[in-house]
Amino acid sequence: MSNEGPTVRAAIAADLPGISRVRSSVAENLATVEQLRARGITNESVAASFLADSKGWVAEHAGEIVAFAIADRAKRSVFALFVLPEWEGQGLGNQLLDLATGWLRESGAGVIWLTTGPDTRAAGFYERRGWAATGRVENGDMRYELDLSRSPA
Repeated sequence: MSNEGPTVRAAIAADLPGISRVRSSVAENLATVEQLRARGITNESVAASFLADSKGWVAEHAGEIVAFAIADRAKRSVFALFVLPEWEGQGLGNQLLDLATGWLRESGAGVIWLTTGPDTRAAGFYERRGWAATGRVENGDMRYELDLSRSPA
């Protein structure tokens, strides 16, 4: 890693191989490409969502995507937020989550949600950011919600 930090920008379809690499390289909430495909999540489906109701952001360093977030305004959710393990603790998650929640707020969302594994560092991250656990979902993950009308802009 050089001294210059990553740049954050809106994601485009051409970023999806790098996004997929990050998604399949994390330590927690790991899902393989095959597992994601079985859930209908492919580079093609995500690219199509960017043309409809989703928006993504990437943190890029030296031409490599090191973190990303994707929000879905139709579902009023943060669909994904992942940071490569070697880039954790540097504020990228906070920055990307702020972009996703800000965009959802601008899109008219009131209460937004996401899911993550229970008892993970990610769960603690969301709780520190004001997200409230509302119960488990079918796959065992925990659902979190955030009321944007009660949280600072």
